[in-house]
Amino acid sequence: MPPASTIDLSSAAWRRSERSGVNGNCVEVAELPDGQIGVRDSKNPDGPVLVFTPGEWDAFIGGVKDGEFDL
Repeated sequence: MPPASTIDLSSAAWRRSERSGVNGNCVEVAELPDGQIGVRDSKNPDGPVLVFTPGEWDAFIGGVKDGEFDL
């Protein structure tokens, strides 16, 4: 997997949850080349992007659904 800094993000279709608040405090997600998933801060769209493999993303989503990150 190439470093996030070398991935072309110009055609990424970023989306955010329909449940996002109007205060702009949310993240955006996009499917990237080779099935990778990009995550960025909606308040800083030109800032850094976290890039996950499909397996990493599935593990994260599974943890969220299982309450692994609940406070």
